[in-house]
Amino acid sequence: MTDTPPTRATILIAGPTASGKSALALAIAERFGGVVINADSMQVYRELNILTARPGTAETARAPHRLYGVLPAARRCSAALWRDMAAVEIARAHAAGRPAIVVGGTGLYFRALTEGFSPVPEVAEDIRRQVGADLERMGFDAYLRRFARQDPEQAARIRPGDRQRLIRAAEVLAATGRSLSYWQSLPADGGVLDAPPLTLLLQAERRWLYARCDARLEWMLDHGALEEVEALLALGLDPDLPAMKALGVAEFAALLRGELSRDQALSRAQMLTRRYAKRQMTWFRHQMQADEIVDAQYLESMTVKIFPKICKFLLTRPG
Repeated sequence: MTDTPPTRATILIAGPTASGKSALALAIAERFGGVVINADSMQVYRELNILTARPGTAETARAPHRLYGVLPAARRCSAALWRDMAAVEIARAHAAGRPAIVVGGTGLYFRALTEGFSPVPEVAEDIRRQVGADLERMGFDAYLRRFARQDPEQAARIRPGDRQRLIRAAEVLAATGRSLSYWQSLPADGGVLDAPPLTLLLQAERRWLYARCDARLEWMLDHGALEEVEALLALGLDPDLPAMKALGVAEFAALLRGELSRDQALSRAQMLTRRYAKRQMTWFRHQMQADEIVDAQYLESMTVKIFPKICKFLLTRPG
């Protein structure tokens, strides 16, 4: 229960995977009567429950949770779509006099809330299909070489094997005749929050975080992740859909096909998850201004320090 007055405040909780963000968000929601709103690009998909460590029924019974498992894996959830959905849920929480607690590890989602987007035009579905077909026919390396002749600046930003980034850049160029970097250089349209949020950033010692990533993936594999991937594959979805790029999907799919052993699939998924966590930490450290840095290793004891600051923040918000 909470004795905090009703408020129209927003709290952002960001950090790398396996850092304890969801637990902190739930603790804050319980203490201050808040609504937890997902800001993880994979937890929006209903087919990805175990692999994304989505809050379960025990957690959702303790506080309202929004934007978890709300879209089918067959749909692309862009940052713009997520921002529109999040804006609605934040407004609903505020209308009920509850703080909105936005939690996740997708940096672009937080930027969408606070800063908005550069005006990149929408890409027609027929162009998306053509780009995907060309990439599939030519292969990544050949397609990237062709794209580099058209847009060398943007091509230089694409990491080896990063199909999603290549597809996005090629789609925008094909649709508009201009580089994605041009559109991204234009002023953003502004965020959707009507007042500054309180931003909490979880950080952790790397070895501690990596050990948590490894242990969590092993738990997932022992508790239904393989069956979840099998059901996802049975849908026959486009492999370039975001849900198909979730951590663990490709590795456990290879295990199901007999291409990797259990240990090989787990080890590879763990390695890729650690790399992802490292990229997240780097992004948040350089791209997100936090009001409070929270040491994830001491999260439980840190609530004694965090809660009074949250209470003070909430008391300054309009009711």
